Amino acid sequence: MAAGEVHGGAPCRRGAILWVARHGKSGESRKFDPNFKGPLHNRGCTDVLCCILFILALLGYFAVGIVAWSQGDPRKVIYPTDSRGQFCGQAGTPLERKPLLFYFNILKCASPLVLLEFQCPTTQLCVESCPDRHLTLVKAKLGSKEDREYFQQYCKDGVNFSPPEILKDGLCPAMLMPSKAFTRRCLPALGTLKGGVVVVGNETTFDAGQGYNINATDVLEASKKSNVVVEARQVAMRIFEDYTQSWHWILLGLVIAMVVSLIFIVLLRFLAGIMVWVMIVLVILVIGYGIAHCYMEFASLKGDPGSDVTIRDLGLQTDFSVYLQIRQTWLAFMIILAIVEIVVILLLIFLRKRIMIAIALIKEASRAVGHVMSSLLYPLLTFALLAVVIAYWAITAVFLSTSNDQVYKVFNNSDCEYARETCNPKTFNTSNVSAVCPDAECLFAFYGGETLYHKYLILFQFYNVFLFFWCANFVTALGQVTLSGAFASYYWAFKKPDDIPAFPIFSSLGRALRYHTGSLAFGSLILSMVQVIRVHLEYLDHKLKGAQNKFAKFLLSCMKCCFWCLNRCIKFLNRNAYIMIAIYGKSFCPSARDAFFLLMRNIVRVAVLDKVTDFLLFLGKLLIVGIVGIFSFFFFSGRISAIEDAAPSLNYYWVPILTLVVGSYLIAHGFFSVYAMCVDTLFLCFCEDLERNDGSSERPYFMSLELLENKKKALSCWF
Repeated sequence: MAAGEVHGGAPCRRGAILWVARHGKSGESRKFDPNFKGPLHNRGCTDVLCCILFILALLGYFAVGIVAWSQGDPRKVIYPTDSRGQFCGQAGTPLERKPLLFYFNILKCASPLVLLEFQCPTTQLCVESCPDRHLTLVKAKLGSKEDREYFQQYCKDGVNFSPPEILKDGLCPAMLMPSKAFTRRCLPALGTLKGGVVVVGNETTFDAGQGYNINATDVLEASKKSNVVVEARQVAMRIFEDYTQSWHWILLGLVIAMVVSLIFIVLLRFLAGIMVWVMIVLVILVIGYGIAHCYMEFASLKGDPGSDVTIRDLGLQTDFSVYLQIRQTWLAFMIILAIVEIVVILLLIFLRKRIMIAIALIKEASRAVGHVMSSLLYPLLTFALLAVVIAYWAITAVFLSTSNDQVYKVFNNSDCEYARETCNPKTFNTSNVSAVCPDAECLFAFYGGETLYHKYLILFQFYNVFLFFWCANFVTALGQVTLSGAFASYYWAFKKPDDIPAFPIFSSLGRALRYHTGSLAFGSLILSMVQVIRVHLEYLDHKLKGAQNKFAKFLLSCMKCCFWCLNRCIKFLNRNAYIMIAIYGKSFCPSARDAFFLLMRNIVRVAVLDKVTDFLLFLGKLLIVGIVGIFSFFFFSGRISAIEDAAPSLNYYWVPILTLVVGSYLIAHGFFSVYAMCVDTLFLCFCEDLERNDGSSERPYFMSLELLENKKKALSCWF
């Protein structure tokens, strides 16, 4: 075939473009090689130094984990801690039967010091149960024996009511008030009467036991400050309860998502063209239904009391269902879905001709997946390895964050030069601090330390995060090389399926681990560096939210944008470099260079075929997520009267819905990632095949003649 013609003799400009590609600045095209039969089996180890570095980094990671597990104590997260740093309710300790934390003076928790030290400047004691009535120390001393015994259980151990300095020495609280256990802490039993009057145990004021009264509103404010994290924990507990009530329905929904994804893949195998168009129409209909539903909800709330409140005026609410009762929420959803619908329709209009070409590539990818069916199971291995990496990182992070020692600080009511300095509770009463500041106390503040290990603890945390990214990217790279090697074996097989290896996935996985661990580690290392930098930029952005320096914010935003683009570019180059590694067995840098120049020589094809195909596969994932999300919404919100009784009673019905949406997307992404990798591999092999067989041989080499002829005829009209 002449360089300027396609099959059938139709004139074309492709020959001139190929000439420029061969002699331009995009590298040398591949020469015809009659001995080339796909992925090379005779190959050597690549990027050995990076392989050794990766192994040493893993050994260091295991060492950090061992040190963290030996020094850390997750009980600091699970159990509340009293003023001596002891765990309330810990099994095998004297406090085993005292699981609750009691505050001597809850009003001190309203101090701004709480936000600085994350600790109330008052004595905290482990108790068996929270007080259920109001009682002052004075009344207890003058009252019956029963009152004294009841009050004494909320004093420090071994306290006798006789000394008059009992209150001054901080041995007992000045009063008790009705409280309830919440997240293992005794907090005032707050309530509201008609008109919004705040009460504690049906009382609006209390005798503080020190000659003055306190209002219930003051107690409310103190409770809020003492509970900086408690409200978040409250939401977490409700979410956890929802999971316990709906986990079996969530599991059933994920199984359905997996079955739908599998059926979709199987149908693509036999009806690729029809399924793509059905998928496009269904995506438009699903998004359109979402727009209509949001409009109906928006219209139905018209005139309802409080429905016109804005989200800004509503503020942050722990009960997220409140947001669904205001019209602005549904208006925002409707606008977002309308924008998505318009973008999808416009893309389909402009890409309508290219979609036909992409469908041809999807058809061939379906044939490849049909010959390598084991590729559909490989995402399970990737998910399992990623789960191990995430679990190791999370456990190590918890142990590192809880490996600090108990730090005690001076807390006082009046001015004191030693305020918030570190102290030793065992020697505090005999120290100079107690003499200078009579009302000062040495209380547990937080966990820290000044040893060599504690000084470098932040570096261990950074190392943990960096190795997490490196290992996660390595697992992803291993999957990409394995799949691309298997599909490349299919592409270059002349007689299918006879020339395809018996176990293409296992053969490709073995080659990747045996020869190219260093190359995979090298590519994932580059990507991990960029991702860690992005994490630090996000941290700086969070810290600068309250800053007034506009230039610093602008510079940070520009850096975040640049590194986001760099991250996307490196992912794209790595993905194609791994395909070249799987085929030719070269090191990472030469493979990345060859892949880059090959794509540059076929840049228009990349835009026409590869990206359009990715867009169509993304629509497939969007369709599966939309189907599962709509059905789960109607089920968990009780909108289907026929199965209303079967739906569990939940605090937040969006919890299982959101879980199913995210889970179904991950499942669909796992299946479609196989297709996407297959498409990318076939596309890169196809570009290689065009260069190898553009006239150097009598017929296309090793690729099925029907596919290559169809692709050349279809593509030639664009180039």
